[in-house]
Amino acid sequence: MTGVPDLPPILAAYVLDRGIDEPEPLAVLRRETEAMANAGWASSPDQAALLAFLARLIGARRTLDIGTFTGYSALAVAYALPPEGEVLAFDDSPEYAAIARRHWEAAGMGGRIDLSVGPAADGLEALLAAGRAGDFDMAFVDADKEAYPAYFEQALRLVRPGGLVALDNMLWKGLVVDPDTTDAKALALRALTDRIRADGRVDACLLPIRDGLLLARVR
Repeated sequence: MTGVPDLPPILAAYVLDRGIDEPEPLAVLRRETEAMANAGWASSPDQAALLAFLARLIGARRTLDIGTFTGYSALAVAYALPPEGEVLAFDDSPEYAAIARRHWEAAGMGGRIDLSVGPAADGLEALLAAGRAGDFDMAFVDADKEAYPAYFEQALRLVRPGGLVALDNMLWKGLVVDPDTTDAKALALRALTDRIRADGRVDACLLPIRDGLLLARVR
C-alpha cells in the first residue's frame, strides 16, 4: 500500500508526493493500515486517487464500497463527493469497521459514509429490494474474489447508465495468465474478465494498477 508497486522506490515516492492529493486524515489512515499484518488488502494511494478522480469526473453523488477493510478507499472517494454525497460501504469484519469509522469521524466524513457490517451480497440485495436500482454513480468491488461475479451483477443493477463499476485484484498476483494455475480465485477472476469483455451492457478497460483494476462503464 505504500506506493506504486512496480515502480522503483524513488519514483513511487515521487508519485505519492507530487502526483496524488492525499488529505492528512487519509494519510494517517494509510500509515496505520500499513503497520497491519494484512496491509496488502487496502487500496494503494494511486489506486484510491484514481477512484476519487473518476468519481469527480462523472459527477458522482452516491457510491458503493464493497469490501471496505479499514476504509481507505471509501474515505478517498468520500472526499471527492459533494457535501450531500454518500458512500454506502460493506464489510463483514466488526474489527475493521471500528478502525474505519474512527478514521472517518476524525476526518469529518462520518456523516458521508454509512458502513453495513455483514455479508455484502445481502446488503446489496436489500438496496435492490428497497427500489434503489440505478441510484448509484459508482461501485468499487474489493471483497471475496470468488463472489465477484455475483457482486458485479448486483452492481450493474444498482449503478446508473454512464456510471462505473470498478473491480480490484483482477490480475491476482499474475496468476490469471498462468495456464496451469489451480488457484480458484485466479480462475474465477480470469473467467469474469472474459465475461465482462464480452458483455454488451458495459464498456470495459483492464488497467495494470496495483494488482489489476478493471473499469466497466454501464451503458
